[in-house]
Amino acid sequence: MEFLKVLALRGPNMWANFPVLEAWVDLGALKDSPSTSIPGLNDRLMSWLPTMIEHQCSEGVRGGFFQRLREGTYPAHILEHVTLELQELLGMPVKYGRAREMKEDSSVYKVVVQYREETVGRACLFAARELVLAAIADRPFDVKAEVQRLRELAHEVSLGPSTAAIVAAAKTRGIPHRRLNSGSLIQLGQGARQRRILTAETDRTGAIAESIAQDKDLTRTLLNAVGVPVPEGRPVADADDAWEAARSIGHPVVIKPRFGNQGRGVATNLSTREQVVTAYQNAREQGDEVVVERYAPGADYRILVIDGKVVAASRREPAHVIGDGRQTIAQLVEHVNTDPRRSDHHATALSKIVLDPIALEVLSEQGVTPNSIPHKDERVLIRRNANLSTGGTASDVTDEVHPDVAARSIDAARVIGLDIAGVDIVALDISRPLEEQGGVVVEVNAGPGLRMHLEPSSGTPRPVGEAIIDMMFPEGENGRIPLIAVTGVNGKTTTTRLIAHIMRGTGKTVGMTNSDGIYIDNRRIEAGDCSGPQSARAILLNPKVDVAVLEAARGGILREGLGFDKCDVAVVTNIGEGDHLGLSGIETLEKLALVKRTIVDVVQPTGVAVLKADDPWVEQMAPKCPGSVLFFCRDAQHPVIQAKREQGGRVAFVRDEVVILAEGTNEISLAPLSRIPLTYDGRVAFQVENALAAAAAAWSAGVPLDLIRMGLATFTSSAHVTPGRFNVLEANGAAVIIDYGHNPSAVTALVEALEMFPQQRRTIIFSAEGDRRDEDIVRQTEILGDAFDSVILYEYPNRRGREPGEILGLLREGFATATRLSDIIEAPDEPTAIDQALRALKPGDLLVVQPKEIDDVVSEVIRFLETTPPKTERKSHTAARALVGQAGS
Repeated sequence: MEFLKVLALRGPNMWANFPVLEAWVDLGALKDSPSTSIPGLNDRLMSWLPTMIEHQCSEGVRGGFFQRLREGTYPAHILEHVTLELQELLGMPVKYGRAREMKEDSSVYKVVVQYREETVGRACLFAARELVLAAIADRPFDVKAEVQRLRELAHEVSLGPSTAAIVAAAKTRGIPHRRLNSGSLIQLGQGARQRRILTAETDRTGAIAESIAQDKDLTRTLLNAVGVPVPEGRPVADADDAWEAARSIGHPVVIKPRFGNQGRGVATNLSTREQVVTAYQNAREQGDEVVVERYAPGADYRILVIDGKVVAASRREPAHVIGDGRQTIAQLVEHVNTDPRRSDHHATALSKIVLDPIALEVLSEQGVTPNSIPHKDERVLIRRNANLSTGGTASDVTDEVHPDVAARSIDAARVIGLDIAGVDIVALDISRPLEEQGGVVVEVNAGPGLRMHLEPSSGTPRPVGEAIIDMMFPEGENGRIPLIAVTGVNGKTTTTRLIAHIMRGTGKTVGMTNSDGIYIDNRRIEAGDCSGPQSARAILLNPKVDVAVLEAARGGILREGLGFDKCDVAVVTNIGEGDHLGLSGIETLEKLALVKRTIVDVVQPTGVAVLKADDPWVEQMAPKCPGSVLFFCRDAQHPVIQAKREQGGRVAFVRDEVVILAEGTNEISLAPLSRIPLTYDGRVAFQVENALAAAAAAWSAGVPLDLIRMGLATFTSSAHVTPGRFNVLEANGAAVIIDYGHNPSAVTALVEALEMFPQQRRTIIFSAEGDRRDEDIVRQTEILGDAFDSVILYEYPNRRGREPGEILGLLREGFATATRLSDIIEAPDEPTAIDQALRALKPGDLLVVQPKEIDDVVSEVIRFLETTPPKTERKSHTAARALVGQAGS
């Protein structure tokens, strides 16, 4: 049971619209070993993980998976369920799983399992493999110990309760989120509408306010100035000064670091010199400056203020144990720590009580040690401060807070300048005004912990995460920017560029990704193939971006899923004759269409899928769209177009050389093809389809028609605007076309487009990627052999697993049936091939360059044409259009 690879599909993918792990598992000899063929396997699995009785599996009933075990199921399926169950035992319930053969009669399976936290999901997957192998081999396996190990990992890497509560509230509101580091820094929303949180601090929690809150003495001064009751106190220089301050203020006193948090170094109710000196020394370990304050009798309360409103309040109890007359204090602590709500981390509702030096000092003050046995019902303090982080507990008292107490808490947060504040109050009764009872505000905390309000030891949990989200995203806002996704086999890069060009006409800052790079408006900030999820996330991270137009290529979807969770418009240009079939287990057009359909699956209910009507694989995606569907097609009479119109739906098509947008019987004449330079007066069929798709997408996104017309009229297929996408250059009566056609359907479209050119002597520079199927490589040159007189072949430096010369052999094989081709030349590399072809160029020739390194090739061709007079002279795009003007008429 070997893992060949494990992919984390972090975004929507071909399996599901949520994150999954996809493990490629080679079962080897276990391929033909159902569970019924291995003695004792089923009994061991069911006894080790009895809770799998809840797995319904395909049977759809409780115990369904156990029924499958008894009937006989295979190790890949067992691995799937064990991985899901291990996550369930960690408190991370997940339900989705699949186990599928990569190919018929193959020993390699894809095992797909849902996860909540990637690191934990991977660990559970690997642990599940060891458990299953142990069960198969009848070896011992300590399930309890393994689950505990995984639980510790989960506590270590998962979001803490405060952050998790805010993220959960964001999900409920449909606000996208992204974890920006291994800690608690979270992006909420996208692009220009994003916000950020760090635990319970927001991107608008001021650094000055946070600094003030950390300074206990300054906090007291400011609170006193606005009429908030505070204890008398002052900073002290040393232990002797601390005792002097205690005497002058009047003991008992509280000693704490001037700058600190989470109650570290805080000691309360101190009356003797020995207590004060010890407390001072402990406080000094947390910082250079120490404060002495008058001790106020009463209970410890935490008031949570968010956006100028009190949203929760808790009464906190310091860590303590209650004697039973039999057990020692240490044993009582150990028993309390068995509460599953307690852990060594902040990921659970409560923290464990620790008998550290501070705790031992508190015990000593009470005249006891860890080995002392308290009387029955005797209360023994382990800590004097009531922080949850030191083992304390909290009870909800939100409904008991007096309005005046709430008002003073709001005043405290406001004068410090905090949008989220934890106001610590000591009072005898929180239901009475502080002034009546000598109650005081002792601290104001930035970034307060929320877990005491989320899971109080007693009382009502409060929706504090929701309160923070409501502050950051008022009603009606979801933090999303308009997002248009484009996929398909051919035309997706040009379509993406044209949509982005139209969207820029709205005055918005447009972020675009495609196979050429990442762009912010017209500035490329990263070069290379950026059609994957990482590039999409980079766009959505950028706070300048108002609109995102993202190309979503097959490779990125298979490798990592989409880089976004939802889109407003999804465009599928085509499926056509296969591209990248045979990779990643995608052997058929049906499976390829399933991959490409991913962007349709995540269209918002208010969004639109723009689908090619005359491509059956694309047309079949329509029922899976959660939003509405707009079909496009050159043929106004296509049955799918007609049916959609009869239903009152939206379509885009061409009639009488004019692009028409229609909704039911209502028609809009958008623009004649003669005013859409990309289409060369409508003669390049695939560019007409790209223009239709882009216009339909912009219409679906709510762009005014005049702006769509302007965008279509000002977008060209020049080498500067759409490099490598049917760029036409003129050189003294010769035509040079640069086009990245890299699959059979693209090559067919290219050959059809060349019919409009008058040049008769035709040469192409061509190669193929090594990861294509043999038949796809051969098919491309079968098509080219009937359209060109000569070809210059070469191999890419990265042959992707092919032997030297293997690709050239396949290319030559396709030319064996050529009816026109007369000359096959081989070059050592792309630059040599291009240089050789350009130098041989004569008036009346047509040269097609299929580039691998698009930027380099475009630059080299333009440089050659500009620096080789008088034989060749580069003309404008308008001249290039004139060059083809006589053809096809």
